[in-house]
Amino acid sequence: MKPTKSLRKQAGKAEAAAYRTEDTEHAERMHNLAEAFRAQAEALKAEKKKGKVRK
Repeated sequence: MKPTKSLRKQAGKAEAAAYRTEDTEHAERMHNLAEAFRAQAEALKAEKKKGKVRK
C-alpha cells in the first residue's frame, strides 16, 4: 500500500474512533490526529508531485 493511501486510511479510522467515543477530550484528540494524518498525506503527495519532471 502506498504511504499516502495508508495515511488517509489511518485518518479515516481516527475519525471513526472520534465519532464512536463519548469522551469529548478523546474525540478531539482523534479529530486532531486525523487532521495530522491528512496533512502528512498531502505533504507526501506534493513532495512526490514536485519531484516529477514534466516533459
